[in-house]
Amino acid sequence: MKRRVLAIILFMLAVMMCACSNTQNTSTDNDAITQAKSDYNPYKEENIYDIDSSFFSRNDGTDYGTLDTDVEYFSTVAGDKKYVNVLLPPEYDDEKEYPVMYMIHGWGADYKAHLSDGSYLHLLYGNMYKKGLVVPMIIVSVDMYSGLQSEKENLNGEQMRAAYDKTVDDIALDLMPFIEEKYPVKNGRKFSAVAGVSEGGAKSLCTGFKWLDKFGYIAGIAPDTGVIPTQWHKGTYWNIPYFEELPTPTKDNMPIYLYLAVGSEDPWNIKCTHYYSEVLDDMNIPHTMDYVEGFGHDSDFWGECMYNFMHKVFR
Repeated sequence: MKRRVLAIILFMLAVMMCACSNTQNTSTDNDAITQAKSDYNPYKEENIYDIDSSFFSRNDGTDYGTLDTDVEYFSTVAGDKKYVNVLLPPEYDDEKEYPVMYMIHGWGADYKAHLSDGSYLHLLYGNMYKKGLVVPMIIVSVDMYSGLQSEKENLNGEQMRAAYDKTVDDIALDLMPFIEEKYPVKNGRKFSAVAGVSEGGAKSLCTGFKWLDKFGYIAGIAPDTGVIPTQWHKGTYWNIPYFEELPTPTKDNMPIYLYLAVGSEDPWNIKCTHYYSEVLDDMNIPHTMDYVEGFGHDSDFWGECMYNFMHKVFR
């Protein structure tokens, strides 16, 4: 009888040890998966520029998230109220926290241009989400005009350019704190991205580099002149440099992913985009520079580029 009891006890101990071993193995596997995600290198994944048109269409059965429109906040930089549109991802849960991408429009547009009901960015994100090509994120469509609303209609080009420049500080000092208070967001540069097209592409580069401690991901798509001194458009407000030279990142605030792109049919910004890339090369700052055949300076190209950028951020 004693031998039988001892055998049972030994058997039970063996089962318990095996269970503990399996639990430890499972934990190790999960750690390996987490490590694999943290080791993702966006520069090793080639961008593509033949995105299927279905990504820009409204498809039955697809959740396109929740769009908060005309969200008002007060900008101390502008000295007036401003508005943004905010896209909350499909399956949004206010008990969770999300990374945030800030999107800046081009000259003469506003915060509704890229992100409104049925816009290319709205549909693109929802379709990518359904296919598992993006992480859950909040997208904020910025109004680049950062001046008094009562003066906007009467500004000349140089005055408008000055008002656009102020959005660099407005985003960091006013808009980001507002979004962080209103929505459940993850804080820190690893969870913040800024992207823009044309004049907004220039302002995205300015914002990302002035506030390297706040933004880990930066996209300048067909950016205008005016980020740093260039030889183009001299003597005009297009050429007024925001920086005399780009701020130099440190090891701790080097961009996680920095993306430049311009189409071969772009009538304005091919040379300056390449020049920005050359300066980054001289500074030994890693970045992607895509010169894409067949695309111009329009929403077709913006969509292709935003597909690539959104696919790589926050991973």
